[in-house]
Amino acid sequence: MEQKTHWETIYQQKRPTEVSWYQPHLKMSLSLLEHTGLSAASRIIDVGGGASTLVDDLLARGIRDVTVLDISSRALAATTARLGDEAKCVTWIAADITHAQLPSASYDLWHDRAVFHFLTNTEDRRRYATIMREALKLDGQAVLATFSLQGPPRCSGLEVVRYSPDTLQAELGSSFRLLEAVEEDHKTPSGAVQKFVYGRFQKLAT
Repeated sequence: MEQKTHWETIYQQKRPTEVSWYQPHLKMSLSLLEHTGLSAASRIIDVGGGASTLVDDLLARGIRDVTVLDISSRALAATTARLGDEAKCVTWIAADITHAQLPSASYDLWHDRAVFHFLTNTEDRRRYATIMREALKLDGQAVLATFSLQGPPRCSGLEVVRYSPDTLQAELGSSFRLLEAVEEDHKTPSGAVQKFVYGRFQKLAT
C-alpha cells in the first residue's frame, strides 16, 4: 500500500506530461516492439503504462488486444479520459505488478518502460520475472527499459537499480534470452538527461 500511495501522490501533484519519464511518443519502445513482429493480432500488456501514450500509438496501429497495468489509479484515469471512447477497447488493471494476477500464457508481448528499475528488493524482482514468464506465451517477447549503469541513482524520490544488458539478462534468468539491446538518452520535461538501456527478450521453453 505504501508504494501505491507514493505513486498516487506523484500523479496528484504532477500532470502526466510533467513526470520525468514522459515522452510524447515512446519511439524506442515502438521500434523494438516492431522488431518483435508486432501486428494487429498481437496481444500486448504495458506494465506501468498508466499515463503513457504507448496505448494511443498501439490503438492507432490497429492493435485492439491491449492491456495497461499500473499501480496508480490516477494515472489510469488520466489515460482513459484522454482516450475517450477508445478506452473501451483496452483492458485496464490497477495493481502492483509484483502481486498482480494475470492470465497464464496469454500475452504475445510484454512492455515495461521505467518500472523494473524501481524494484530494489530482490524478492520483488524474482516475483516480477515469475509473473512475466507465466503470463507470456511460449516464444513471447518482452521489451524492458531501465536506467542504464550511467543513469541516475534515484527517481521520483525513490532509489533505483541500474542495469546493463547483461545484468538485466541475469535478473530475468534462463527462461529468457536477450535478442537485442539499445541505449537512449531521454530528455526529461525539465531538461535533464536520463540514460536508459532497453532489452528485447524472448521467452524460452523451460
